[in-house]
Amino acid sequence: MSERHVVVGIDGSIISTRAQDAAVEEAVRRSVPLEIVYAVPDLDVAGPVLATSAARVRTRHPELKVRLSAVAADPAEALARKGERAALTVVGTRALGGLASLASRSVARRVVERTRCPLLVVGAGHLPYHARTGDVLLAVETDADIESAVFAHEEAARRGVRLRLVHTPLYGPPVRSVDSLIAATADACVVVIAHHSHGNGHGNGGSHHGQTAHALMYRSRCPVFVVPAGLGAL
Repeated sequence: MSERHVVVGIDGSIISTRAQDAAVEEAVRRSVPLEIVYAVPDLDVAGPVLATSAARVRTRHPELKVRLSAVAADPAEALARKGERAALTVVGTRALGGLASLASRSVARRVVERTRCPLLVVGAGHLPYHARTGDVLLAVETDADIESAVFAHEEAARRGVRLRLVHTPLYGPPVRSVDSLIAATADACVVVIAHHSHGNGHGNGGSHHGQTAHALMYRSRCPVFVVPAGLGAL
């Protein structure tokens, strides 16, 4: 699948099904194919899960081109690799952790640190993706967040809604600024934030900027688009 497409990771859990539904909506919205990825140690068990996922897509969007991929690899590594040439990667997450591999904090966070394309994080507590209403919310920390600003403008145009900006000062009190941002996500359809990585696969989770992106991933009340800094140069 050499064309730009949407990639989603699944594991058979309810949360990954929600992520898949969101990925389908995004693929249809962008008029691009969808790739469903199941990273599992034993490839023999992947078939039934992928078949069920494909059937769900065909029932709702029979016109959508879908590719099924079973990969014997770490889920985060597999999604980062599959998403290298993708328009968007989608993953589900659970705010308080959980047993499902793709629903765990660690996998979602590791995908964020490795991905080179925009990432959509869908939480367990979010409304069904197609039912989300409201503006596109852009979290702005510095004037250097150009890629996320452009992405947010395009996303608002795609959805036919307004773009709303929330400034989260890079050097202000981190708890207060993050809490204000989380509150603002309550009536948004999606929120967009930049992510700056050190390029070593471990990201900058210890910085204020990294803390804001990670906190938003697990506490946002709407789905989160995380846009890698430097995306325009890839």
